[in-house]
Amino acid sequence: MSAASPRTGFVDHIEIGVPDLVTAKQYYDDLMGVLGLREWFATGPAGPLNYGPDGALGSQVFFYQAEDPGTYSRSGTGLHHLAFLVASRAVVREAHRWACDREATILDEPQEFPQYGEHCYATYWLDPHGFKLEAVCHAPEASE
Repeated sequence: MSAASPRTGFVDHIEIGVPDLVTAKQYYDDLMGVLGLREWFATGPAGPLNYGPDGALGSQVFFYQAEDPGTYSRSGTGLHHLAFLVASRAVVREAHRWACDREATILDEPQEFPQYGEHCYATYWLDPHGFKLEAVCHAPEASE
């Protein structure tokens, strides 16, 4: 398989309807920079918003304005949470500080979750719409 060949078995993108696209844009434009992700292409005010890793070599997440009113619950059928793989444990801690600075509801402080793998280190919080977000790294602490 050449380096440019697509890989199967991975999620290409996820699309999520939000109740307020303007709020989502303000929130996620700022957060994605912390996580090492960026907008892949420009869109109009009606969206969709789109984010992914530099170089277009990974999964994307899209946010659309929801057309049907309703409330989201991670306890119901459907999306439970979004987990963003980050480069280091330091980025997990930076994402946690970022969420705290925005007075997000923190579900779990940065810590190891050995039940998910030997080096799983993550933090969890809620976005303004109630979506559970995770910043996760699967590497040991970097020595400096």
